[in-house]
Amino acid sequence: MSRPFVKMNGLGNDFVVVEARSEPFRPTPEKVRAICDRNTGEGCDQLIAIERSDHGAYMRVWNADGGQVETCGNALRCVGWLLMQASGLDEAEIDTAGGMTRAFSAGERRVSVDMGEPRLAWTDIPLAEEMDTRGIELQIGPVDDPVLHTPGAVSMGNPHVVFFADREFDDAFVRGSGSLLEHHPLFPEGVNVGFARVLSPDRIRLRVWERGAGLTRACGTGACAALVAASRKGLTGRRAVLELDGGELEVEWREDGHVWMTGPVEVERTGTLNL
Repeated sequence: MSRPFVKMNGLGNDFVVVEARSEPFRPTPEKVRAICDRNTGEGCDQLIAIERSDHGAYMRVWNADGGQVETCGNALRCVGWLLMQASGLDEAEIDTAGGMTRAFSAGERRVSVDMGEPRLAWTDIPLAEEMDTRGIELQIGPVDDPVLHTPGAVSMGNPHVVFFADREFDDAFVRGSGSLLEHHPLFPEGVNVGFARVLSPDRIRLRVWERGAGLTRACGTGACAALVAASRKGLTGRRAVLELDGGELEVEWREDGHVWMTGPVEVERTGTLNL
């Protein structure tokens, strides 16, 4: 059996997207890993299926490790663009395991997504114990002299912690620290780990270790979480440009509580999966 796909990316965070509204698509974890493998498969950070929903479309997301996750911000832009291209409309509703979202055309191959309200209670992240999510009790490095500490915790439909520092960290540090914290006992569902440097009140440099995918060129929900965490700490305003390895995202935490993310999408190629 074979299934056609579209290979897309948002700021280098790449996806294999499969249409599954007319025929179910439920690959095993082993098959997901095979598809995502960059040496022997199609190669991507996440595998995406567009399924039927009472609200238009449902986006199912598998990470490269084979596990399903709640949502993916960059994939929402890509799927939103595909749905708008198919409908001829300037907006699309996309349901996810992390909640309902809406995508809007923002120019030539640019999409804005209403990501909804961030979830800030410790039970919503979720954490294993009660803490102030503006700065949770977590650190990297020696107890008496940590390299990083008290990150902000935010759920954007998926769990994030964001550390803030006055310098940028290299690949080795992000990989080492991120892989250790991804499955820390404090996070019963795992966690995405952000390393942020506030450059100005409206600009943040961000690198992300993505749960189940590793060091990624961009993480849309991570960018949203970083802006919310920075704003809650008083480090930025409620709107900023997020500089990621793959490019820039515009993120705004509006007064109504909703977080909006705007950025580009790219279609790389089409192909067929041999299942």
